[in-house]
Amino acid sequence: MKKELVIEWKHIGKDIEHTCERCEETGMALNAVLAEISMLLEMEGVSVRIIETVLPDDAVAESNILLFNGVPIEELLEGIEVTTTPCGSCSCITCEAETECRAIRYNGEEYEAIPPDLIGRAAVKALEME
Repeated sequence: MKKELVIEWKHIGKDIEHTCERCEETGMALNAVLAEISMLLEMEGVSVRIIETVLPDDAVAESNILLFNGVPIEELLEGIEVTTTPCGSCSCITCEAETECRAIRYNGEEYEAIPPDLIGRAAVKALEME
């Protein structure tokens, strides 16, 4: 039986070209990781489906989220803490002066965009849970 990995990427803005800078970086990192591992996953009998959920501009708190088979990355990988930081590009999209966008802390480092290595590890972890 073939396994499926469904990755949902949530962001504000009308598409990857018109989202905030950190969401765009997360989306590009997701695409890069999948390009790197897709052949290996295919050889292992895993199909990958990407769902891009474009949120309304007032849903900044839900933006820059990756779900792996419905589970947020911070629940899959131990040590990730969700935080928010000021985001100038979200402020431009929402037309609000002081907009904060989702970021994560991991091993003492703060990341505004989700790094490729964490995306790859979350994908593996999600598949191990099936």
